[in-house]
Amino acid sequence: MKFPAKPYLRQYLMAIAIVMLQWSCALTAPYDQYVYAQTTSIKVDALKLMDRATKPFHAQAETVEKFTDHWDKLYEYELHRKKNGVRIEMWQLLRNPDKNLMGGFLQRWKKDTTLNPVFIGAAKIQAGKAFDQLSELESGKIKPKELQ
Repeated sequence: MKFPAKPYLRQYLMAIAIVMLQWSCALTAPYDQYVYAQTTSIKVDALKLMDRATKPFHAQAETVEKFTDHWDKLYEYELHRKKNGVRIEMWQLLRNPDKNLMGGFLQRWKKDTTLNPVFIGAAKIQAGKAFDQLSELESGKIKPKELQ
């Protein structure tokens, strides 16, 4: 590929940068206030639920089910948003019972019946950061009013 003459190089690079910026913006779903609010709400619920893991899982089963119902609904909503692959992958990691995030925490609690407060504290930091990343990804998107 032959590059344009030097005087046009800056304009050529600017054009490429603009095209790449437009292309990258088109790869993600637009900002959704509902998703942002629900993600932050689920984070709060998750951290509160994790504090209960010092008690037997079976005694908290109804609370766990209520929590997982809530995040299942948001996950389903996310699945049907176009250009939302990155968030879907993040949710899958967060929910995966074989990983060390929220899904893995719930799985371990169920298996071990109760969990150590030190372990819970460390797990809350990891899960909290994962939820924060989901929230930050959504809040960093271009809002419809910014497009005008």
